[in-house]
Amino acid sequence: MIQLSEEILTIMNKVKENGFEIYLVGGFVRDSVMQKRADDADFTTNATPEETLEIFKDFRTLTTGIKHGTITVIINHKPFEITTYRIESGYSDNRHPDTVYFTDKVEEDLSRRDFTVNAIAYSPISGIVDPFGGQNDINARIIRCVGKPDDRFGEDALRIL
Repeated sequence: MIQLSEEILTIMNKVKENGFEIYLVGGFVRDSVMQKRADDADFTTNATPEETLEIFKDFRTLTTGIKHGTITVIINHKPFEITTYRIESGYSDNRHPDTVYFTDKVEEDLSRRDFTVNAIAYSPISGIVDPFGGQNDINARIIRCVGKPDDRFGEDALRIL
């Protein structure tokens, strides 16, 4: 069972009330599946950055990475990043995408992530979304890339560390 704080539930409920999907992703979900303490909650949604800003107009927000679809919402002095589902292409500096495209499918967003254990999404409504077998890899105690390893490490050379 994934434990959700009051702040996380506030964010998820507000986005859902406005007709959009929202999932927790990345390390928070991975750590929760591993039954470890999960503190750093990141979200992905089909709401655009502008729609996310409108949803949270009564909250303090930061346009931290709006170019890449990321808005930070501050609740109870805690920052939470909400990023629009996206697909990336071109990594001429082997670190950052040259182009970001928004998409409406959480599975497409998960397909750009580094490792299967980090390509798991969760919402209390939909449950776990795990198209690349991250939970199986957690249980087997293995690390696998999503897709071809050469592609993942070419996108971000720091991943190899």
